[in-house]
Amino acid sequence: MKKSDFYYDLPEELIAQHPVEPRNASRMLCVDRNTGECTHHHFRDLTASLRAGDLLVLNDSRVLPARLYGEKEGTGSFVEFLLLSQRSDKVWEIICRPGKKCKPGARFSFGGGRLLAEVLEVLEDGNRVVRFECEGNFYTALDDVGQMPLPPYITAQLEDKERYQTVYSRELGSAAAPTAGLHFTADMLDEIRAMGVNIAYVTLHVGLGTFRPVKEDDILKHHMHTEHFLLPQETADLINRTKAEGGRIISVGTTSCRTLESAAQRCGDTLTACEGDTDIFIYPGYTFKVIDGLITNFHLPESTLIMLVSAFMGYENTMNAYKIAVEERYRFFSFGDSMCILP
Repeated sequence: MKKSDFYYDLPEELIAQHPVEPRNASRMLCVDRNTGECTHHHFRDLTASLRAGDLLVLNDSRVLPARLYGEKEGTGSFVEFLLLSQRSDKVWEIICRPGKKCKPGARFSFGGGRLLAEVLEVLEDGNRVVRFECEGNFYTALDDVGQMPLPPYITAQLEDKERYQTVYSRELGSAAAPTAGLHFTADMLDEIRAMGVNIAYVTLHVGLGTFRPVKEDDILKHHMHTEHFLLPQETADLINRTKAEGGRIISVGTTSCRTLESAAQRCGDTLTACEGDTDIFIYPGYTFKVIDGLITNFHLPESTLIMLVSAFMGYENTMNAYKIAVEERYRFFSFGDSMCILP
């Protein structure tokens, strides 16, 4: 298949700039995985689509306030850092702009000196390796001066940092939110548990590669970004038990899906705890080994994420659902509405 096969026309005004309040007031397009039939609901109605014995798998990764605005020491000129991945204690790979100011040995100050940084190395792709300095805990300082790394299509200011976190986030490490989970409230999770649906957690730290466009029209030539994941033994046990008892494994988000399917590639039919890096690329023709259902947002045209959805419920069903979502004025992308795909 070609990248252009996954294009759809999206009016710019349908790209959500703000999250809705409350979280579960977002709309939800329910799609029958087998027939492609679409029905219209709100996310708060999700419990009507679940049943006792199901298992929801959530990604508990927490977004770092990874965007830093500061100045170059000695000149006071503006600089922007975006943290990508941690190399060692207080040493990070970053994207910076303007790059000409970020040569090895250059020093920068953020938050009036709350956080300091020195460039150690310029990498082949233009990214930098920097060492940070601060008084006390690095993550406390980062939380004080950093801003949420909102995707480039969101231009509005985010008033509350927590609205770009899920209510169950706990493991710091993502450069972008696992947005399918943004719709859940704590009360809603309690209601889901009370009806006999189990909830389990995995961790996948979302990288900025999730927004990287597919450049090759032949999708098989696309090189996937790598992300770190963890499948705890408790979650593996719940998945194995749910499958044995005939329940459905429902992935909340493409990140949870990629974690589970990556684990299955390593473990086979019976999952066990595992941790590592994954660059799994799921596109039509892929045979899913773990998940039966998927809760996800609406994804960018020609992205690897819409390809994953197409693999899960079929290409024709997916493109038709997206056509309906545009016609019905659903809100798209990170702060947008939800899609629930179940058999």
